Amino acid sequence: MNTGSDEPGEVAVSADGETGEKTDGTKDGQGLGSRAPEFVKSRRLLHLSWQVLIFVIGLAVVVAGIIMLPLPGPGWVVIFGGMAIWATEFVWAQLVLRWTKRKVTEAAQRALDPKVRRRNIILTAIGLVIVAAILGVYLWKFGFEMPWNIKNQ
Repeated sequence: MNTGSDEPGEVAVSADGETGEKTDGTKDGQGLGSRAPEFVKSRRLLHLSWQVLIFVIGLAVVVAGIIMLPLPGPGWVVIFGGMAIWATEFVWAQLVLRWTKRKVTEAAQRALDPKVRRRNIILTAIGLVIVAAILGVYLWKFGFEMPWNIKNQ
């Protein structure tokens, strides 16, 4: 999995939390590393405790999202929310979120392509015609009876 940026000069990893610099000397504004307050980062034990707390909170949110996948609820949104919580502290989560954002943007651009939109509209129309035909056959055969109230066929 390529988690780097599309820009060739960008620094991929910064362990000390400084903002990344590109080879042309410009700051990218979204550096990698911890976003903890300075007083937390200055004390090793406090920073480690902060990271454990962020990991546990992010894990709880991700697990809640995974539980919501088969159940009602915004499962994927909650999972990405947990990843965003992790990304405030961990470089690997920041890289995964960058990769995910790039892929979502690419998919959105592909969906706006006129040929893809036309295909999606045609497939949706065909699906609606099939559902309407099945509903019509059901109503013709059984009327407005609910399936659990049908006695004899």
